[in-house]
Amino acid sequence: MCGIAGFLDPSCQWNALELRALASGMADAIRHRGPDDSGVWADEESGLSLGFRRLAILDLSPTGRQPMLSADERYVLVFNGEIYNHEELRDQLRGYGHSFRGRSDTEVILAGVGQWGLFPAVERLNGMFAFALWDRPQRRLFLARDRMGIKPLYYGWSGGVFLFGSELKAMRKHPAFTTDVDPDALALLLRYGYIPAPHSIYQGIYKLLPGTVLEISPEGVVGQPQAFWSARQAAVRGVLQPFTGSESEAVEQLDALLRDSVRLRMIADVPLGAFLSGGIDSSTIVAQMQVQSSRPVKTFTIGFAEPGFNEADHARAVARYLQTEHTELVVTPKETLEVIPLLPELYDEPFADSSQIPTFLVSRLARQHVTVSLSGDGGDELFAGYNRYPGCSRLWRGVGWAPRPLRLLAKGVLDTLATAGLQRTGLPAAFQKALRDRRVLSAATSQALYHRFISLWEHPNALLLRGMEPLTNLTDQSCWPPELDFEHWMMYMDLVTYLPDDILVKMDRASMAVSLEARAPLLDDHRLIEFAWRIPLAMKIRDGRGKWLLRQVLYRYVPAELVERPKQGFMVPLADWLRGPLRPWVESQFDQKRLEQEGFFDAALLRAQWRQHLEGKRSLPMELWAALMFQSWLERSRQ
Repeated sequence: MCGIAGFLDPSCQWNALELRALASGMADAIRHRGPDDSGVWADEESGLSLGFRRLAILDLSPTGRQPMLSADERYVLVFNGEIYNHEELRDQLRGYGHSFRGRSDTEVILAGVGQWGLFPAVERLNGMFAFALWDRPQRRLFLARDRMGIKPLYYGWSGGVFLFGSELKAMRKHPAFTTDVDPDALALLLRYGYIPAPHSIYQGIYKLLPGTVLEISPEGVVGQPQAFWSARQAAVRGVLQPFTGSESEAVEQLDALLRDSVRLRMIADVPLGAFLSGGIDSSTIVAQMQVQSSRPVKTFTIGFAEPGFNEADHARAVARYLQTEHTELVVTPKETLEVIPLLPELYDEPFADSSQIPTFLVSRLARQHVTVSLSGDGGDELFAGYNRYPGCSRLWRGVGWAPRPLRLLAKGVLDTLATAGLQRTGLPAAFQKALRDRRVLSAATSQALYHRFISLWEHPNALLLRGMEPLTNLTDQSCWPPELDFEHWMMYMDLVTYLPDDILVKMDRASMAVSLEARAPLLDDHRLIEFAWRIPLAMKIRDGRGKWLLRQVLYRYVPAELVERPKQGFMVPLADWLRGPLRPWVESQFDQKRLEQEGFFDAALLRAQWRQHLEGKRSLPMELWAALMFQSWLERSRQ
């Protein structure tokens, strides 16, 4: 795992020494992604410079250093990620007469591009990656990102210079970078808690879409990202051509695919382990690791002192059964809260998934013992694990039949009751749930219901003095596959938005902050993803619960009673923290004068929402957290 950065300045205003110094400074800004080595390469005639930071995982020798030139010196590559089938590709390339200096996957990518061309080579890659490739004679720059967006890559024009990097902090180091906040992206942050691709918090700076290649011509013209793999096609093809075998055959095939995916991701020249929460996904990965390992797998869990937020007991039980070498750390509220000031620097773009805190803590724990850790990310999206899949479907069946005017009337009544604070009284649980879910009543369609279900602020534009939500995959109907039923449609939308832009961002930044490589066996093997889409819904959701088929695989290795419990998630007691120990910090971030001077939020309205939460009239922890993460990020970015 590594960090990459670079730029292309068509004005060619820099000499070779300056080009190298600028790229080196950009790369050093993300040193945490690669503390083991660094390198730069510059083309003075073209105004191009490439920077690199290395976290050595495979081929620890100097033959794996980057930037790397192809054998014929036509191409120069900086590459972040791991290619798990590089040995297989190396053997194929040797059949064409290629020879190799070392064992790195970087060298295989270069040889593959030379042999097959860029797109055919990228289509053959099994793994996670983000890279920049310079074609020297053609003077063309190419950026590419893996199928699911596991590895990040930002790009854009700023001050007449084309910049790119694994993280925004690398791009900010270039003197041409302009730090104009995009208020439209802020509206997206308030809506979802993250900023969906291709948008970023900065105007003119974008995230490269997963599964695409971007070309920059010699004249500096940036083309549209071209897909080498399509999640939409995989989803539609899988649903239209489903697996037709028996349930036992489906279990057998999924087990085999998982076993092979995990096997490939256990290849490393450094110590390796796994995160273990005791849930379905992480337990499945650890079980697959342990049956293929000759020694106990190193597993890591974070526990919390607060009741209701501690999964450590479940993880410990699974670890004991599988006989892993388990490390558990129970953190105090003080230790947890100490992470919050670090978040703006860790994520370098406002990011409001509060599970970012425990994710960082467990990554820091793991890094004390290993350099690579496997995770169960992706299981919810591929195997229908989120409660919202059966929940939204059930809700729509319950309210969708009623005329919308009648539903709007019912919502108005519930709004009045909620404003009166009745959700704090001893009302029946079903009624309190109706108060919480009341905004779904205004949905005109099932898709609109889902959108309201995943939204934090229902009307983020109202909180802002400027900015308007742009269209995204979630709101642009031209991006919606009409072939998918409602449940599959929700899974697809999560797969192309929430997964790459929230879940994978969270894991990448948290792990890379401590120089830990996180691998996701469920995601960076497209064979497994494509098979998951072929699994009929009845083998995913059964008796109102998701992941039925994945559970059957896990039960081959772990007794059901050890892992069967209500889905908990990696949560922190945010609502209580905001009213308690974090209150002084919130007051400083939401200071009336400061908000008015910054000019992003309607200060009176935001403070009114904060007051309602503080007084217990409403519970708005995640909504307020999104605004707080922007405020703290803005404060840090202006220092």
